[in-house]
Formats: sequence, structure tokens, C-alpha cells
Amino acid sequence: MIDHPVVGVWTLVAQVYEDAQSGERVPIFGDHPRGRQIATRDGRWIAIATAGERIIPKSDEDHVRAMRSMIAYTGRFRVEGDKVTTKVEAAWNEGWVGGEQTRFLRFETNDLLHIVSAPMPHPNVPDKQVRVVVTWQREE
Repeated sequence: MIDHPVVGVWTLVAQVYEDAQSGERVPIFGDHPRGRQIATRDGRWIAIATAGERIIPKSDEDHVRAMRSMIAYTGRFRVEGDKVTTKVEAAWNEGWVGGEQTRFLRFETNDLLHIVSAPMPHPNVPDKQVRVVVTWQREE
């Protein structure tokens, strides 16, 4: 059993991609993204984040745009200090399946959580190294 403040249900507040070279931050899913993150005491992790103003796909191009306006993955997780690592079992990006995704946790309050990745190439941002900075609000 995992006894850690990250355990719970969280609502997405903001998600930005920070360019690793310039430090420029872009709210990649807009000002009103949608999503949930759930971390259970028995070590299950699921996170989904989408842009706030997505359209219903009607063409192949729309489907591509929809896939680039979301992130989703799930698996077993462990916490070590300020790091959470998920062994990915399923994801919107098949390249993550079977690997591990490590993020750094920073609690602003008990109810506000920032999760930050190390700089990495991201499938939604071609040809750039970015840090993903996600802010979550604990649900009551």
C-alpha cells in the first residue's frame, strides 16, 4: 500500500510545455484544459489530459489533431522522494508502453500539485526538447 499525498483524484488546472532551450512556456492545451489523474493506494496510476476546445473529428486530419491534443497513460507507480515513476501498461503514445515515465512532484498546498517532467522529446511537439509542467487540484 502506498501512503503518500499524491494518492487521490486530481482535476487538471493547467498544462504547459516549457522549451528546454529558451524556457518559453506554452499552454499547449489552451487556457481551460480538461483531465483527471488518479493515483490509488494499491499503486495504480491513470492520467488523461485534453485540450479544452477539442472538436469532434470528422476527417483524418481532425483525428490527427485530436491525438495531438491529448495525453493519456496508465500503469503501476512508485514514489521515491519527490519522484513518481509509472511503468506504462497502456498509453495514447504506443512508444511509452512497456517503458517508464518519471515525473517530479511539487505540492504547493495539500490540494495543489505540480508534476514536472525532465526535458524530453515529446510526441506532440516535434523537433523540440520540452519539460511538461502539469498543475492539478485535488478533488474533494
